[in-house]
Amino acid sequence: MYRSLEKWARSFHLYIFAFDDACYETLTKLQLPKATIIPLSDFEDEQLLAVKPTRTTGEYCWTCTPSIILYSIRNYGLSNCTYLDADLFFYADPEVLIEEARGASVIITPHRYTPICDDSESGGIYCVQFVYFKNSDEGLAVLEWWRAACLEWCYNRREPGRFGDQKYLDRWTTMFTGVHVLEHLGGGVAIWNVEQYDFTHRIGQVWGRELATQHMFPVIFYHFHALKYAERSSFSLAGSYLVSDNDVEFLYKPYIKALVVVERELKSLSRHVVAHETYEIPRIRKSLRRMFHLYIRGKFREFYHQSYFLR
Repeated sequence: MYRSLEKWARSFHLYIFAFDDACYETLTKLQLPKATIIPLSDFEDEQLLAVKPTRTTGEYCWTCTPSIILYSIRNYGLSNCTYLDADLFFYADPEVLIEEARGASVIITPHRYTPICDDSESGGIYCVQFVYFKNSDEGLAVLEWWRAACLEWCYNRREPGRFGDQKYLDRWTTMFTGVHVLEHLGGGVAIWNVEQYDFTHRIGQVWGRELATQHMFPVIFYHFHALKYAERSSFSLAGSYLVSDNDVEFLYKPYIKALVVVERELKSLSRHVVAHETYEIPRIRKSLRRMFHLYIRGKFREFYHQSYFLR
């Protein structure tokens, strides 16, 4: 994600919150010129530490989302701050998304679910993936409310009006002023809506076409939810979702290539590089046919070998 911003964004600075020591040490070694690495010990306050024992690791990360935005604004004197999920990859400058909402104090991005994937009732209409806050009375009012709500309740279960840190966003357009719902289709292409589009190259960029309307738009970022590392230098791209050959060609190939480059960079700093979620490929070691498909053809079922993307 950092490298894609480095390629496309005219101006940016990332404040990266490292939730364990290995992450902090590795990111610090990279000496990223447009990033500030913040250890957990600098960021956690009494309120966060009080609820930490009641949350799983994932739930605690969600609990911290509004707090890290507020911390960044206050500690670094920012005029605005945009939260980004780490599994985003940019194909164009995101400044156009901010410009769309000029005058607004908050920007939220809808999931734009394909009907078969629609989870808006329990999972939320909006996605915590790209959330912008201006350092203004309107922006801080939303942000402080969100922080208080997440401190009170932020769990990986669905209850009426609540799911993690995300379902709270459904209330913002009616509770607060200055909240803009992003309209640009290129801001928030993801596995749960990608079936609505196909993609091509135009003017050196990836462009999408909305199949229902034929509307063309530049892809600003893609959210690689559900992509997992698998054994044997392979990847599972979409889990239970579907991706087309067109999606793989224009969206996934650039991302996997970037992951391979980053992995090599990390290995140059440390011999021990661990993917925390590594899928096993069923009986891959016991079947010559499966190994042939994976290593020679580059694909077996939902698993893609990295060589498939480097050809």
